[in-house]
Amino acid sequence: METQPQRIRLLDILRGFAILGTLGTNIWIFAHLGDLSFITTFNQSGWWESNDLLRMIVLFLVNGKLLGLLTIMFGVGMELKYRQAMRRGKPWPGVYIWVVLFLFMEGLLHFIFVMEYDILMSYAVTALISAFIVKGGERWIKRTMALIGSLHAAFMLAILALLLAAGGNISFGSDSGVVALYQSGTWLEQVQYRLSHFLVLRLEAIFTIPMNIFLFLLGVRLMRAGAFAPDEKGKKIRARLLAIGLYLGLPLNLLIFVPGGAFDLTVRYLFAPLLSLGYIALIGKMIQYTKWNGLWHLLENAGKMSLSCYVMQNIIASCIFYGWGLGLGGRLDSWAILFIWLALSALQLTFASLWLRYCKLGPMEAVRRRLLSGITSR
Repeated sequence: METQPQRIRLLDILRGFAILGTLGTNIWIFAHLGDLSFITTFNQSGWWESNDLLRMIVLFLVNGKLLGLLTIMFGVGMELKYRQAMRRGKPWPGVYIWVVLFLFMEGLLHFIFVMEYDILMSYAVTALISAFIVKGGERWIKRTMALIGSLHAAFMLAILALLLAAGGNISFGSDSGVVALYQSGTWLEQVQYRLSHFLVLRLEAIFTIPMNIFLFLLGVRLMRAGAFAPDEKGKKIRARLLAIGLYLGLPLNLLIFVPGGAFDLTVRYLFAPLLSLGYIALIGKMIQYTKWNGLWHLLENAGKMSLSCYVMQNIIASCIFYGWGLGLGGRLDSWAILFIWLALSALQLTFASLWLRYCKLGPMEAVRRRLLSGITSR
C-alpha cells in the first residue's frame, strides 16, 4: 500500500497568497474596463498624484511578483506529481498529460467566458514541455534553465536598451474600444470579442512561455533542494532567497516608479520573479509567528482550492465592474478599488474555509478529479 507523503503547509499558504495577489493586479484591469494603461506607466510624464501613487504602490508589490510566485508553485505541483508517479512505478509523464490537457481546457473556457488574461492555458503548454524536460533528468533541467534563462534575460534587456535609446516613452495604443465594450456591451458581445481576437489576446500567454518554463523548473529544483521544508536546511535556503529578494529584487523592481513605460516590460517579465523568491522566504519566516495562525489557516485553505478561488475571483470581479453587472468600472478611485480587492480576498478566504469544513476538495478541484479518474481508469 502506497504511503502518502505529509502535506507541506507552506506550499498551500504560498498558493493562497499568490492567488489573492494575482487579483491585486487584475483588479485594476477589471476596475478600468480593460484599459492596460492603469497597470503601466507609459502615460505618465512625471510624478503621480495620490490616487495614481496608491495604485502604483500596490502594483509595485504585486504586479508580476505574485504571478511569478504562482508559476513557481505550479512547478512545485508538477514535481509532486512526478514523485507520485515514481512511487507508484508509473511512466512519466503518462497520466500527467491528461492533467495538462484538462488544465488547458479549463483555461480555454475561462478565457472565453470570463477573462481574456487567463493564465491556465499558458501554464498547460508550459507544463507539457517542462514534464518532458524533467523526464530527461537533472542535467536536462539545469541545461534548459541556463539556456532559456540567459536567452530570455538577454531579450528583455535588449528591449530595455532599445526603449531607453528611443527616449523611454512608449505607448501600447488606445483601449477606448475595449473600455466601451466592457462598459456598455453585453456578456455575449464580450465573449464574441474574445473569440474574434483570440490570437491577439493570447500574445502575452505565448510570449511568457519561455519565462514560465524557467520558473516551472525553478520550482522543481527548489522542491528537490528542500526549500519548502520546515527543517534547518529549508530555513537556510529560504534565507538565501530572502537575500536575493531584498538586495536584488527590491531595488530592480523599484524601477517601475520611473514614468514613461521604459521599465514596464522588464520589471514584469524579468525583475519581478526575483522579488517572488523573496516572498517565498518572507512568508516562510512569518508563519513561525503562531499568533497569526488564524491567517495562515485561511491562506492554507485558499491554497488547497486555488483553482476554484482563481476562477471565482474573476467571475465576481466581472459582475462588479462590467456593464452587464453592477457597472462600477471606470467610476471608482484607487482607495475604493483597493477596498474591493481586500473585500474579495476576505470573501475567498472565508468561502474556502467554510467549503473545506464539509468537503475534501474545492468545487472545481472535485470536478477535475472525478473527470480525470474516469478517463485514466479506462
